[in-house]
Amino acid sequence: MAPTHGRKEIEGRSYKEYAYSPVPASSSSAVYDSPTLVSSKYQELNGVHDEYPYEMTEKGSTLLQYIAASAANLCTLAAGAMLGWTSPVLSKLSSTLEDNPLGKLITSNENSWIGSLVAVGAMFGSFAAGSMAERWGRKRTLLASVLPFLIGWALIASATFVMQLYAARVILGFAMAFAFTVVPMYCGEIAETSVRGALGSFLQLFIVVGLLYSYAIGPNVSYTVFWILCAILPVLFFGCFVTMPESPYFLLKIGKREEAVAALARLRGKSAASVQKETDEMQAAVEEAFRTEATLSDLFNTKANFKALIYTCLLAAFQQFSGINFVLFYMQKIFTSAGTSLSSANATIIVGIVQMLASCVTPVVVDRLGRRMLLIFSGIGEIVTLGALGIYFYLHDALKSDVSSISVLPIVALVIYISTYSVGWGPLPWSVMGEMFASNVKSKASGITVCVCWLLAFFITKFSSNLSEACGNYTLYWVFAVFCAISVMFTILVLPETKGKSLQEIQDELNGVRPSMSSMSGSRKM
Repeated sequence: MAPTHGRKEIEGRSYKEYAYSPVPASSSSAVYDSPTLVSSKYQELNGVHDEYPYEMTEKGSTLLQYIAASAANLCTLAAGAMLGWTSPVLSKLSSTLEDNPLGKLITSNENSWIGSLVAVGAMFGSFAAGSMAERWGRKRTLLASVLPFLIGWALIASATFVMQLYAARVILGFAMAFAFTVVPMYCGEIAETSVRGALGSFLQLFIVVGLLYSYAIGPNVSYTVFWILCAILPVLFFGCFVTMPESPYFLLKIGKREEAVAALARLRGKSAASVQKETDEMQAAVEEAFRTEATLSDLFNTKANFKALIYTCLLAAFQQFSGINFVLFYMQKIFTSAGTSLSSANATIIVGIVQMLASCVTPVVVDRLGRRMLLIFSGIGEIVTLGALGIYFYLHDALKSDVSSISVLPIVALVIYISTYSVGWGPLPWSVMGEMFASNVKSKASGITVCVCWLLAFFITKFSSNLSEACGNYTLYWVFAVFCAISVMFTILVLPETKGKSLQEIQDELNGVRPSMSSMSGSRKM
């Protein structure tokens, strides 16, 4: 059924080659900065010179976009709770036979494998999730992640030997990859430009809420009750997300224009007639992106795609080399060195609260300040605090100096470090990943980026204790500070800003194409 605009009807078109765009449209424009660029192109192709009167009269709402993004990120919350499960449980399994289903104490080597094997599962899951999102759609792929989540928790529930816990953690890591790969894609495609950064930064917030959920509940309940409370979360996600709309871009890709219009109307809080223009603009991106079927080689042969892949992989690498996993791993030593009497359980809860509060800041400010400014601020905060931690532990461990006069330093540094990480380098690599890729290679590129992230996470998590014993904690703090300094320079000198830009603008910038005067004029009007 051809859409109508005003009183004129557009001639029939062939919609055999549909695609999606990784960067969603605002209520004014989805693909180009100036709405006249797309509409004139579309009108020229179809002999139509009418305007879109409804577009100017309906204000719409972003409420459902926030609700849909929150529902999708309940999958991320389930992943965060799964990651946090190890904090109270591994401490119990390695120290007591009470409420220990294995009937024996686990060794430090087994402890590290249980913690790190999640990353191995995520490496494989990232490619599976990307492929399924391309074929099944974002919504159905995310809903399908509930199955490996429940299988993993069932294995944990019935575990009587360590190898079964290994298998469970690999499967749960596989499920977690769906959240990190597909949720940024979904949020990026349903959001207007004005809220795209905020919705993209939800991932970090929900991960942290999931971690805090486990930190607060785990130490106070039995092994059995804990896994049940964690397994409930993916079921809750399924129940909430199943009612949300599919990505309009994916619906256009598979030829379901009427469903795409209906989904877009729901997401924008408008009537179907008032979103016809935006649908046409999406359609232009769909046909342009999928003029030829994309292959993996297109990621490397096309300049914009290759640069986007390099940038997002570097963002994921810098996130891991910020030292977040290492700092959290040795968090209790920081509290102990400061002379506090806090238990390990209370210390993790405090850190979880700090992370959650800091993660709430990014959705509020990211679309005002931009991605680069927050990344630079976050990186500088990490450099200062990691350097301070390194100095403190060098004095304490290497020189055996009396540090009682500055005993509060490590806790202050830890709180500031966690806060600045959670504002920038925690959420924004995933937000940028949802914005930067060309639509026809996005699922493949997202899979590669997520795989790189979790590959590095595996090595840092698995071998950080070995490196600490060989070099000392202070050396690793300083090494991570150096990587943070490199990340700041990368952000200042190389990384393009994606705030408020359409896919076409981002792709043009990656290709080195200067914006035209008409495009700049359209941008000012928007």
